Amino acid sequence: MKGKTTYTEAFEELKGIVAELEEGEISVDELSGKVKRAAELINICKNKLNATEGDIRQILSELENNEPGEE
Repeated sequence: MKGKTTYTEAFEELKGIVAELEEGEISVDELSGKVKRAAELINICKNKLNATEGDIRQILSELENNEPGEE
């Protein structure tokens, strides 16, 4: 696998795992590995969302602190 996984890549892979689970396409032998990978993907998505939220909060805070006419 290449460098860091993007949110979109993680989300798409997670959707694939969920679809396999819903359709019963995963054998008992594969189940543990798929569940572990799903947990990793959920953490990747959660961390990226939290980082994005922090960035947005910082940007909004900076915008609020700028008075009209200041640049």
